[in-house]
Amino acid sequence: QVQFVESGGDLVQPGGSLRLSCTASGVAFSVVDMAWYRQAPGKMRDVVATITNTGLGINYVESVKGRFIISRDNAKNTVTLDMENLKPEDTGVYYCNGPRLVNRDNYWGQGTQVTVSS
Repeated sequence: QVQFVESGGDLVQPGGSLRLSCTASGVAFSVVDMAWYRQAPGKMRDVVATITNTGLGINYVESVKGRFIISRDNAKNTVTLDMENLKPEDTGVYYCNGPRLVNRDNYWGQGTQVTVSS
């Protein structure tokens, strides 16, 4: 059974940094493109960053470019999101998932809460 477990969220002040981690199981991780998503309060879940299975193709939503870095370790089945210079608008629950997985909607985990506030 495919499972994604996110961790690392916290309450931080504006300008602070966080590292989010996602561990995958039940899937051939090294062949799966991955993504981090964010669901802000009262809004839909949107993609924040994507990374191809090899790690060579990376894309970010415009609002996080230059502040977030997505990476992966296929030997450990993990994908990481390093976030710096955090802003209040980065607040939300962060999820990881494979954007091209069939039945992707069945694989959402609990997410990890990031709150940016002074």
